[in-house]
Amino acid sequence: MYAVVGCNNCSMLWLLTDPDSADSATCPRCERTHQTSKLKRLFESEDRSAAREARSALLAKKQGDSEAFADVAHVSELEQQAEDAGIDDREYLEASGIDADSVAAVGETTRETAGSHDEIVREAVREAGGEDRPTEREIVDYAADRGVPAEKASNLLEKLCRVGDASESRGRYRLL
Repeated sequence: MYAVVGCNNCSMLWLLTDPDSADSATCPRCERTHQTSKLKRLFESEDRSAAREARSALLAKKQGDSEAFADVAHVSELEQQAEDAGIDDREYLEASGIDADSVAAVGETTRETAGSHDEIVREAVREAGGEDRPTEREIVDYAADRGVPAEKASNLLEKLCRVGDASESRGRYRLL
């Protein structure tokens, strides 16, 4: 179920997925929290694209552009037109004299390396420090020995803590 709802603080209209399942919703513009039971549902549908279309129509009406909106194709058709417009990345690269396959290979290598750096730092948190939980220095050293630059290892460790995959207590780290 999708509902088009509006913020009574900033007048933002947005789609709310499963409005009956959550107690509250946060406005994406002003970040005010609303009780979902008190939000006015301007439109409801089982179909996401129908709800998106209704939201678009409401925004057009709000701006006084209902007639112009009526002349425009459905949102899903506009998305397809946008995808079909212009040239794709491969054509662009080749027209610029760049080998698209080489670019794709470099992209794959970069993704693999980024993933492996993350895994090495996770492994360092598990393995470095022996019986004790490791310090940041031990984790960075462990990762550096396996090809991860020290600054990147430190940043990845910080990110693991920030997203809740690891924790730090008294300068010692562990995976959660």
